Amino acid sequence: MMSEESQEESLPRMTQDELNEMLKLHRYFITGRVGGLRIMLKQKDISGLSFFGQDLSQAHLVACDMRDMDLSDANFREASLYACDLRNAILKNTCFVRSDLRGARIESADLSGANLEQADLRVGGFSTEGDFGHTGHAVSFRGANLSGAELSGTLAGNADFSDAIMAKANMRNADLSGAVFEGADLTEVEVEGARLKGANMKSAILTGVILENITGSGVDISETLNDENSGKSIADIDGDLERLIKDHKIWVSTVGREGQHLDLGEYDLRPLISLAGRKMTALRAEGALWCGMDLTNIELQSAHLNNTDFRRCYLQGADFRASLLEYANFSHADLQGANFSPLYFTVGGERKAKTVMLDGASFRYANLKGTNLSKASLIGVDFGGADLSGCDLHDADLTGANMDNAKLEGANVQGTRLEQEQLETEMIAQV
Repeated sequence: MMSEESQEESLPRMTQDELNEMLKLHRYFITGRVGGLRIMLKQKDISGLSFFGQDLSQAHLVACDMRDMDLSDANFREASLYACDLRNAILKNTCFVRSDLRGARIESADLSGANLEQADLRVGGFSTEGDFGHTGHAVSFRGANLSGAELSGTLAGNADFSDAIMAKANMRNADLSGAVFEGADLTEVEVEGARLKGANMKSAILTGVILENITGSGVDISETLNDENSGKSIADIDGDLERLIKDHKIWVSTVGREGQHLDLGEYDLRPLISLAGRKMTALRAEGALWCGMDLTNIELQSAHLNNTDFRRCYLQGADFRASLLEYANFSHADLQGANFSPLYFTVGGERKAKTVMLDGASFRYANLKGTNLSKASLIGVDFGGADLSGCDLHDADLTGANMDNAKLEGANVQGTRLEQEQLETEMIAQV
């Protein structure tokens, strides 16, 4: 039998120029222009070449050698990469929505921030043991979107799914031994028959999951958010919540002379589903669970929100001016156009500012496009994988912040307190 190496060497080799010509015709195909031709490659060697930022939606690739390729920011929506070898490829922020990746090999690939929603990864798509007995390396899906992905029967031992979105993914009968799911969203995943020995699910979201299918396998489920430990129930609030919110608005408008100050600390607010557009200035809700809620355009100025859970919340246009948000979790939240700037007031004729406190908060893989974080205290904040494009960070204190893989195109960083070398490295790398 021919060895794996000799099989790979026997594939016809293509050049980047040849690929570029095919990409041009494929663009014509996608846009319906005359002369368009879908990319269809079978058993070709294109290893080490680049598809960076290209649109390959509906492309058809079978058993191609794609090792070490740069596919970051490329679009493979509804494409087929059946049995392709993607080992060591760069797949950051690549779109694989509804793509066919059955039998593909992606050991050691970097899929950070990739979108694999409803992708088909069956038949050992990222095994750590090669078909010819060669040991591979665990693949990284850190921060990737695997919502509804088909992972049944896959071999994914030691794979890294940290911070990944995996809601409603099918992982039945998969080998996930030693896999890391720390901070991942595993809402309603199917894990019946999965091998999970030694897996790490610390701080993961496990709502709607049958815990009996997980426990007993040595899985770390500490600090998880599940159906059994969701904080105080809003059903136990003394009085009608709508009336309490109305009384709170009166309390704010009368500067405390009338009404009542609302305190939702430690409550699980998720059953409310939406508080979009609500005016809840000066709310107390430390340690509250808002995870996954629609909070579009909510007003939470001067609120006490330390240690709150805003993971995967819709917070476009939210107003957090002058609020306390230390150690809040905004991972994967959509914060486009949100406002974290100071509130200004006059005391004795002197204009003063009350800034937002976000020390220790997490914005991992959050969408912060156009967000205003000017003058905010962001000491030790985790912006790993976050999109800060067009964000206003001027005069913010980013001492000790993690900016790994954060997007900073068009961001205003004038006067920002961050290790200058780190900031320059991140921004230069994205030019």
